[in-house]
Amino acid sequence: MQGLFPYIVRRLLWAPVILLAVSFIAFVIIRFGPGDPVRVAQGRYTDPEALARVRHAEGLDKPLLEQYAIYLKNLAHGDLGESFRYRNIPVSELIFRKTWVSAQYGLVALVIIFGIGIPVGLYAALRQGRWTDPFSISVFLFFQSVPVLITVPLMLLVLVLKLHWLPAGGWNSCAVDIGFLPDPLNCIGALDKRVIMPALAIALPGVAGVARLTRATTLGVLGEDYVRTARAKGLREFTVISRHVARNALLPLVTVVAISLVALLEGAFFVETLLGIPGIGQFAFESVKGRDYNVIMALTMIMAVAFILMNIVIDIVYTIIDPRVRYDRQRTS
Repeated sequence: MQGLFPYIVRRLLWAPVILLAVSFIAFVIIRFGPGDPVRVAQGRYTDPEALARVRHAEGLDKPLLEQYAIYLKNLAHGDLGESFRYRNIPVSELIFRKTWVSAQYGLVALVIIFGIGIPVGLYAALRQGRWTDPFSISVFLFFQSVPVLITVPLMLLVLVLKLHWLPAGGWNSCAVDIGFLPDPLNCIGALDKRVIMPALAIALPGVAGVARLTRATTLGVLGEDYVRTARAKGLREFTVISRHVARNALLPLVTVVAISLVALLEGAFFVETLLGIPGIGQFAFESVKGRDYNVIMALTMIMAVAFILMNIVIDIVYTIIDPRVRYDRQRTS
């Protein structure tokens, strides 16, 4: 891990510059986009004088650069503003509650994706040249080819109407109450059976990608000299696969896992809409449609921060898994 700490410091020093650029571009695009958040919030009952007062109170009548300066000042103090659609409610509270919902079923989906995809990919690579190799991947490619707009109604038809195994939708926000944690972290909805359908709807199309990547990387590692040497020494096949093949073959999956964890913050709009889940995906779509400036900016900045931090975490994990990775002073990114 030589040189890792200076590398992380350099990355962190660049982070404010990147976030400043992202915030400015997003701010300009949102402000120059069509629509008026004040008029959208007021609905059909519009009074020009009332709209002008609200616009002045929100600072929307100021020059663009002055609005941006005010936004940066508030952001520096941790103030993301208030929603135009949900008056007197901080944006941070709205986003955190809805992100917590999406993150719960998204985490279950990730466990399913990698829990199935990695073994299937390893199995396919070890059965190269046999019919089980393409068959095992093709099964999950079928699920990948079917859009969510079809799989969710099919699951509703089979699992709800025909078999009566699951409820039709919704979300039990507090299936388990953990009292010592702060709200809303104390309420766990992922332990309720309502999590099964949204998790499966997201997981089934994603298994094929992980399985194919695992298969490709495993085939590359199987041809390495150290694998042949391990087998020549008489080591058991399980030992060769677990110690020498799997560890090196799964290294590229670190990036996939990390990016997938960031994607938990995004939610899934179609799944949440079809199943009536009050998550961040549906909320983000409604915010964009309603021109809710503060919510859109907050979501953009949160995703940017998460992406930067996760990339740094990826670099650290790489050095732990693969000791050959070094970050000397000549390395840049």
